[in-house]
Amino acid sequence: MVNKIRDSVYNRKGILSKFRFNGVRNQIEEFEGIIDGVYNYIFTIKTSKDETKSFSYSDVLIGNLEFID
Repeated sequence: MVNKIRDSVYNRKGILSKFRFNGVRNQIEEFEGIIDGVYNYIFTIKTSKDETKSFSYSDVLIGNLEFID
């Protein structure tokens, strides 16, 4: 299952996308960014505010990070 998610993230690399992150204490953050790094256990997103955020593939698996299309 994680391999499927990793492939999906890799296919979105370099494409401007919208994301929704469900953080701690039900804080929801929506942001735009480009996936710029895909690694074995994590991937990084360069946001439109010039921030770099890193997430694990399990964040996508359990629904903490969603791709908004």
